[in-house]
Amino acid sequence: MTVTPPGTGGEIRVTLPSARAASPVTKGSGDEGEHDDGSADRPGSDGTAGRDPAELAPVSRGFLAKATLVTAVLSVAGALLGLVRDQSLARLFGAGSDTDAFLVAWTVPEFASTLLIEDGLAFVLIPAFSMALARRAQGAPGDPVRALVATTLPRLALAFAAVGGLLIATAPYLVEALAPGLPDPSLAVDCTRLTATCAFSFGLSGYCSAALRAHQRFLAPAAIYVAYNTGIITAMFVLGGRWGVRSAAVGVAVGGALMAVTQLPSVLRQLRRRRSAVPDEVVVAETSGAPMAFALVAPVLLFALTRQSQVLIERFLASTLPAGAISHLNYAQKVAQIPMTLSLMLCTVTFPVVAQAIAQGDTERARSRVERDIALAAWVVLLGAASVVSCAPQIIEVLFQRGAFTPRDTEATATVMRVYALGLLGHTLVGALVRSYFSSNRPTWYPLAAMTAGIVATSWIGALTVGPWGVCGIAAANAAGITLSAALLLYGMGPRSVPIRTRHVVVELTKPVRAAVCATAAGAFVASRIDGPVAGLAAGTATVTVVYFLLGRLMRAQAVQTFVLALRSTRSMTRRLSHVRKRTPSHARPRRRDRVR
Repeated sequence: MTVTPPGTGGEIRVTLPSARAASPVTKGSGDEGEHDDGSADRPGSDGTAGRDPAELAPVSRGFLAKATLVTAVLSVAGALLGLVRDQSLARLFGAGSDTDAFLVAWTVPEFASTLLIEDGLAFVLIPAFSMALARRAQGAPGDPVRALVATTLPRLALAFAAVGGLLIATAPYLVEALAPGLPDPSLAVDCTRLTATCAFSFGLSGYCSAALRAHQRFLAPAAIYVAYNTGIITAMFVLGGRWGVRSAAVGVAVGGALMAVTQLPSVLRQLRRRRSAVPDEVVVAETSGAPMAFALVAPVLLFALTRQSQVLIERFLASTLPAGAISHLNYAQKVAQIPMTLSLMLCTVTFPVVAQAIAQGDTERARSRVERDIALAAWVVLLGAASVVSCAPQIIEVLFQRGAFTPRDTEATATVMRVYALGLLGHTLVGALVRSYFSSNRPTWYPLAAMTAGIVATSWIGALTVGPWGVCGIAAANAAGITLSAALLLYGMGPRSVPIRTRHVVVELTKPVRAAVCATAAGAFVASRIDGPVAGLAAGTATVTVVYFLLGRLMRAQAVQTFVLALRSTRSMTRRLSHVRKRTPSHARPRRRDRVR
């Protein structure tokens, strides 16, 4: 990399290696393939036919830190709005048969978000866009990115619309299959028909998210759940008095449309960035069908479908229990999954980086990135799991116990949440590891086999335990099944995926597990000794955090060291950019093209 210091005009110019000639990797440094040069500036295009030689250059650690921070802030905002959404649902409609009916219909957007936004479609499209970007950077004729969009988007949009129409037409049969014990299936059918519209809106939103993340644009994709939950909350309060719980289903339809609209301007900007003198039809003919071949798409979508089928199993079993069981399970899952969502934010940001490294043949950089992602994700989720287990009654009381949500509901939900939290590490590892399997844009069926084994275990354990243990037995089956899938995916890493050092990763995972056990015991002890849910929650979580991080430092956990390095990198970049802005006149500052947007 060549850096030209500021001249008289105060500009900073950075020339990075092209995708064709990536810089060599130094092994053993622990930071292979990622530059800590403190600069986030890249040369850009002015919209002409020229190519950007740095389009797929390895990103700096500072850029990853900034992108993760932006994603974290907006994801936390979306998660908080999700809690407000669940609080509003509990306050307005309680935890009875009406909310059970809506939560059966809620299965549709849950499946759609997994298949079309978070996992399935993203695992196919991000590697495809990364490959198209690599071909563009190498000077391929036409514009491979726009050709990929022209080839795939119309077909996918038609498929999304067809699936949505099919769900609307078959809603009565779908409700009967999902929850045969519902006392009022007609309400669930009405809600299902309204939520079925998300098959189209989520599909378009997932396509836009994948395209933007492959271009290393994270702002708009991270904001989609803010828009989504805002639509649902608004609909419940505006229409709830007249339409009851159906208003929440209307909110799903409105929120889904807002998700796509939020990202549309950013996508259009990326597609307009480059023009080519060679007609796009030439590239379409060369790449037609390759990025979305059935052998590539089928294992990805089947994996996502199989993973999400845990929800079907849980609600099928819970439908035979007394009214409110599905609601208790839902509220417990929503709260317990927040640590998992936060832990996977880094993997969401770095998935395009791993796909880019594999597209360039840099397996060492991909290996280093995946190992650090696993360590950091596990560290974050176990901190959250320790807080959830130690302070479960206080969390549920603070969040939900008001209106139609009674102290009995609080006790039942807190108990289920503690059991469900036992599987959070497994959920996080599955989410982190499966990205490595699907990052190479090559078909692989091993993740589907691993997930199927976990689903079979969940089904059998749930069927055996739902009688004596009720909802807690369902939560225990979920934890056991997903942990089995995570273990199988970790075992299969290597020739089928990014060749990580499995033994080293397992050793690193034992450190946060031990720290979490000790922190949970300490936090539960402190929280139980303090009166008042707010004070108990504050004291318990503070105790968990302090004990957890102290033990991590004593164990010299890799995640803690990586976090400290990222924090130092971000501070260094902030100071450097502040210094440059003070010395540079506003009219002479270069256009920032790699900022997180």
